[in-house]
Amino acid sequence: MISAGDARKGIVIGFEDRLYYVVEFQHVKPGKGGAFVRLRMKDIKSGAVIDRTFRPQDTFEEIYIDERNFQYLYKNGTNFIFMDTQSYEQISFSEAQIGDDVRFLKEGLELKVMFYKEKEAKGDELQSLGIELPKFIELKVINAPPGLKGNTVSSPTKEVILETGFKLQVPLFIEKGDLTRINTSTGEYAGRG
Repeated sequence: MISAGDARKGIVIGFEDRLYYVVEFQHVKPGKGGAFVRLRMKDIKSGAVIDRTFRPQDTFEEIYIDERNFQYLYKNGTNFIFMDTQSYEQISFSEAQIGDDVRFLKEGLELKVMFYKEKEAKGDELQSLGIELPKFIELKVINAPPGLKGNTVSSPTKEVILETGFKLQVPLFIEKGDLTRINTSTGEYAGRG
């Protein structure tokens, strides 16, 4: 068991007979009254995101996760195919299961796939939970408008299109063909590649 006060982003908990991935964690200590914990959680099966407030002493069942190294191979219709780098076994996820991380997927990207074991499962059968991208990735700019000369007041940016189709705000000096480094947790520009 884990208490709400010990919850952190990235853990998986059992709550109301469902599995939830903790997306955001906030410990709040108001001026009056007792402290509380605000959790934003993603339902593993449906993908729905909920916000709940708990007392720090409320407890949940902590679900233990097994992470394995995988490589993104290709998109097949609405499914995305990944390969285990050890066993070469392939699995697929739908766009709904991956969520916003779809915008960072490029062929050959190495990432982690999370698995968990259900209590009711017989044997060593693991259920796939989702993907975990590296903190930073590099993507190539395929379309960039020219920066306007002299437009340098207050760190101006421009919108470029990356090789995955993702649109990103970058500094004016970034040009077509440049590699950009992106923070996958915020989806923001993090420097040149």
